[in-house]
Amino acid sequence: MTDHTNTLKPPYYAVIFTSTLTGEDLASYSQTAETMLSLAQQQDGFLGVDEARETVGITVSYWRDLKAIQAWKQQIQHAEAQQQGRASWYANYHVRIAKVERAYSWQL
Repeated sequence: MTDHTNTLKPPYYAVIFTSTLTGEDLASYSQTAETMLSLAQQQDGFLGVDEARETVGITVSYWRDLKAIQAWKQQIQHAEAQQQGRASWYANYHVRIAKVERAYSWQL
């Protein structure tokens, strides 16, 4: 997990992707996930990502604006990975897009 919440100055957008895997072809899933992160990092407007996976996976990616999110959704390799996910990896998933207007943190 990478914590970008300390370095980003609002406002910005968060795409919250929660999913449950089917448990099939996890090696292919992991490789594709790494590739998608690398591609996302190259997209204009990408600010960072936080992720965790146990029974339910949660990935929160941070974006400068809605235009950048739309461009990422339409990126051809990302679109192909989405199709593969629906066909092979996900039992279910949910996507939520939120505008972050205020952010703060605390740590010991």
